[in-house]
Amino acid sequence: MGTATGSQQGLNVHARGDQFEIELDGRLLLHHTPESPCVFVGQGNEKMEMYRGNFDIDDYLIERNGLRYSLVEENESGYQIQLKRSQEDKAILLMNLVYEDNSLRLEFNGDREMFNRFWIRINSEDNERIYGCGQQMSHLNLKGKHFPLWTSEPGVGRNKSTYTTWQADIHDKAGGDYYHTNYPQPTFISTMKYFCHVETTAYADFDFRNNDFHELQVWEVPKSILFESGETYKDLVTRITAHLGRQPELPEWVYDGIWLGMQGGTEKVQEKIDQARQSGIKIGAVWAQDWQGKRVTSFGRRLNWNWKWDEKEYPNLDVKLKEWKADGIRLLGYINPYLINDGDLYREAIQQEYLVLNQEDEVYLVDFGEFDCGIVDLTNPDAFNWYKKVIQVNMIDFGLDGWMADFGEYLPTDAKLYNQVSAKLMHNAWPMLWAKVNYEAVEESGNQDNIVYFMRAGYTGSQQYCRLLWAGDQSVNWELDDGIASVIPAALSAGLCGNGLHHSDIGGYTSLHGNKRTKELLLRWLELAAFTPVMRSHEGNRPDDNYQYDQDEETMKHFARMTNIHVELAPYLKELVKKNTDKGIPVQRPLFMEYEEDEKTYDIQYQYMLGEDVLVAPVYEEARSSWSVYLPDDDWVHLWSGQEYQAGTYEVKTNFGEPPVFYRKDSFYKDLFKHIQNNYAL
Repeated sequence: MGTATGSQQGLNVHARGDQFEIELDGRLLLHHTPESPCVFVGQGNEKMEMYRGNFDIDDYLIERNGLRYSLVEENESGYQIQLKRSQEDKAILLMNLVYEDNSLRLEFNGDREMFNRFWIRINSEDNERIYGCGQQMSHLNLKGKHFPLWTSEPGVGRNKSTYTTWQADIHDKAGGDYYHTNYPQPTFISTMKYFCHVETTAYADFDFRNNDFHELQVWEVPKSILFESGETYKDLVTRITAHLGRQPELPEWVYDGIWLGMQGGTEKVQEKIDQARQSGIKIGAVWAQDWQGKRVTSFGRRLNWNWKWDEKEYPNLDVKLKEWKADGIRLLGYINPYLINDGDLYREAIQQEYLVLNQEDEVYLVDFGEFDCGIVDLTNPDAFNWYKKVIQVNMIDFGLDGWMADFGEYLPTDAKLYNQVSAKLMHNAWPMLWAKVNYEAVEESGNQDNIVYFMRAGYTGSQQYCRLLWAGDQSVNWELDDGIASVIPAALSAGLCGNGLHHSDIGGYTSLHGNKRTKELLLRWLELAAFTPVMRSHEGNRPDDNYQYDQDEETMKHFARMTNIHVELAPYLKELVKKNTDKGIPVQRPLFMEYEEDEKTYDIQYQYMLGEDVLVAPVYEEARSSWSVYLPDDDWVHLWSGQEYQAGTYEVKTNFGEPPVFYRKDSFYKDLFKHIQNNYAL
């Protein structure tokens, strides 16, 4: 077969007979021999069943064939590699290596109808760590596990060994597991200083369990796979977001205080505003998710999914929101891409044929828990534009300055869509389309600098359309995989994939199977939220079961103190948010992003850097008066006491309202941090 070896700047291809190796900037990516091929193709029959956003997925593999034989040829754009099952066969796949602008793109050509399973093995090194794959809530370092990538409800508990998850599985088929997430993404970063992104919306499973290779499985032959290297991890996220897009900056008013979640009508909201202000709480916005009315189900208090102001629930709201805004308080609402089947928007969508259909060409009704909804067909340009108008007229023109753009995960795989693309391929793309509806509605209204919406679901491309991410519906407890701790790796993994603006429901959301939010949990979550880009509280799905911010005077005082500290941090936060917009570098960062030479930082997932200068180690266990903190090699100052520390592990006191937070002694913002210490230390 001969020998072919060549290089194009940072790309090196070494081929001999049926063997080849591909290196990018000195990093070995692919190693292929007939005995150990790097590409496999096959066929499978999958079974996918959805119950309220939770998916039961089972695959029956019919065949898997290693493409053992190869022929490498150099061309103008890079190289072409013919991949065959045997030396006598014709090429099954053509893998074109396109190298330009320091990027290596593997493009695949062949009979895509013949195979619906594809595997590629990427070289793995000893002690290598892997991060990313979207918003992952159980693991920051993904090495040693596999991660199915499919947008869904993340599940309640998310750990099969916990009582909460067992109960959720038994009663609701909703327990979830460590890999379930609202926001998957076929992107990962390696500590070999490269990233890999697969261009696909199909179901995928990235397997990092083998010591010698990472095996990426996709339920189609992907369009392409992109690799880029970088000198630093900041370089890598900048390069990722150059391809996928970056989040716009947040409006100025975002930094004015907490977004207080409250419900119950105009009069009750006014009472809560007055009470909170009298207690000294800095309020940037009121988040009244029931502005369009509510329903009560066995799950708890739910919303009326007909996206219009409910004048009975909120009389005089059109006037009140203007008064609140003049007084420095914005009003935020709620919407999702589904329409309840007894509402007038649903009837209008039916008349215009704007809803997703089932296989019998009838409207596909989805059970959301004791009520059924139609799905706006976002692949229909007319329906897409109509829903933008719903947002513009019913929300923006009404006077809302933001909203929760919820859901996006519930597209059934047996649905029929306007664009005639299989719902199995559109399912992962759906959250991105939903983000795009919101983005264009705001952009076309000319309110980009004033309005912010926040989302939990996403996929590739959401970066440029999702103004702000939130961690989804955590349980109101201390469980690692679904409680307060889970929002930390969620923020860090999402940031490494290009979503650097992140926050969570203060106190969590889901109260089921005996879980009830305690005062202690609420206060610890409040501390964490003060050191994120946005503070927003939530009453939860069962408000009467949850401890609330206004339940006693002491809690109100803690909210006042932490919201004031958050407002004091605004100059620092604004700079970090701008850097995320300009370069894609997230606001909340894993420690290794700032301290690459420190080996210990690579396995720390429950501490984070808030920008370059602030280290945060949230308390995520109950009944703790002290907390262990690891400080990398730098000169550190404890935010509350002013005591100086060097590198090492320390046990520090954790009074309520004084979470373990440290800043770099030589920070440009040290005077700001000293001001916080002088004015807010207990």
